[in-house]
Amino acid sequence: MIHIVVVVGYVLVLLGVSVYKSRTVKSADDFMVAGRSVPVYMLVATLVCTWIGSGSLFGTAGLTFRTGVSELWFSTGAWVGILVVYFLAARVRRIAQYTLTDLLEKRYNRTAKILGTLTIVVAYMVIAGYQFKGGGRFISILTDGSISAETGMLIAAILIVGFTMLAGMVSIVSIDIFNGVVMLLAMIVTLPFAISSHGGLGAVVATIESSHPEYLSVSGGHDFFWIVGIMLPTFLLLISESSIYQKFASAKDEKGARQAVMGMFAGVVIIETLMMTIALVGFALYSNDPRFFLSDGSINRAMAEEIILRIGYEHLPVIIGSLLLSAGVAIIISTGNTFLMVTSTNVTRDIFLAFFYKDATPTQVVWLQRACIAAIGVLAYLLMSQFETILEMALISYTMIGASLAPALLAAFFWKRVTSAGGVASIAAGMLTVIAITVLNSVFKNSDPAAQLFGISLPMDTDYIAIPAMIVSIMTLVVVSLMTKRPDDKKWQPFIDD
Repeated sequence: MIHIVVVVGYVLVLLGVSVYKSRTVKSADDFMVAGRSVPVYMLVATLVCTWIGSGSLFGTAGLTFRTGVSELWFSTGAWVGILVVYFLAARVRRIAQYTLTDLLEKRYNRTAKILGTLTIVVAYMVIAGYQFKGGGRFISILTDGSISAETGMLIAAILIVGFTMLAGMVSIVSIDIFNGVVMLLAMIVTLPFAISSHGGLGAVVATIESSHPEYLSVSGGHDFFWIVGIMLPTFLLLISESSIYQKFASAKDEKGARQAVMGMFAGVVIIETLMMTIALVGFALYSNDPRFFLSDGSINRAMAEEIILRIGYEHLPVIIGSLLLSAGVAIIISTGNTFLMVTSTNVTRDIFLAFFYKDATPTQVVWLQRACIAAIGVLAYLLMSQFETILEMALISYTMIGASLAPALLAAFFWKRVTSAGGVASIAAGMLTVIAITVLNSVFKNSDPAAQLFGISLPMDTDYIAIPAMIVSIMTLVVVSLMTKRPDDKKWQPFIDD
């Protein structure tokens, strides 16, 4: 009961902050980019909270449960991506557009912007949706099964959509101060208590070595292609993460944007390493629990994704467990808010304002975006039935964004020779490759033995899906750019520092 009281109390505090901040929204700039006046410390918190979502809380935990320490390759992809973004942050703030697709239009053309918008809408609906799915599981655990995961998912969806509609980016960056602190504190405090609950560090290591000694090695017994395949989605998503670029536009100035990136790097590395370690301790705690294994002895992937929350509810002192569960709320709400916000911004600006409501007043723009948030939330909720695990959804959506947008985006900032045709073709090729693989995986889902298409086994393990998608996107970008006319200098000069 204490767990529920603490978590509900925390949600009410966040709701109160959002309601209060909603009174300060006077313009579209306030709603979309928080008036471009966010200080560094708040920007750091909201950037960390953007990245640490259900994909980390559930996906990272589940991957650790079945691979051990080698899960860090999945996280390392994002860490490298943050360092790349460091060199882009000041330029993005200087250009001061609203969204990543604005950058694509400025560097390429309107077609690139529309394709980028379509890619973001599809992928981000999946990401927002698995925050709902994670929220449903969270509520089911918190209530000890009294509320089913399905009903919990609906409650989570309503809550997240409501938070986002209240005050937009102003609300997000305000409550993320609380969320960021709670996340970090909860992970730091949880780890020693989790280790202690299994009899100490020696007992944890002994349990893991007795059943899966490879879990303690960096490679985890996997080959080079697995490492590349598992790193690419997080790396590609991070450097083409529209919500991060939108938040750069919220910074006070270029210097603040770059400082915030380094703060984000530190926060993400610390929190994700702690989460991996907690999940690894969880494997020791639950290594003989039948709930986490299927009848053939293999790991129940969906159940494994709940490992961190299960530790908080079942193994920690009630106060520490309540703190960890509050961090779970922070993770789910903050990421769900952000991805709904970014998706709705793209739909509002790139579709409705561009083609239908060109003369809308600032007040009308805000209400139009609120309507888009609600509609996207409904569509994201309906998408959830198509996937089994959160990690599967994360890998597909990350790759959709990364393979479609990352090559074109990086080329915009680092390659003067890239052309509008090359950028457009690369975005389309990356998006279509991921869609094709996902559709084929669905068609051949129950194929036994595995089907073969051009020498590729189907269904393709989602751990590897980023490799072919990235190859196709990059090759298309380079070939089409070299085959088309060199762009005018005015196209690349705002993006590239000589």
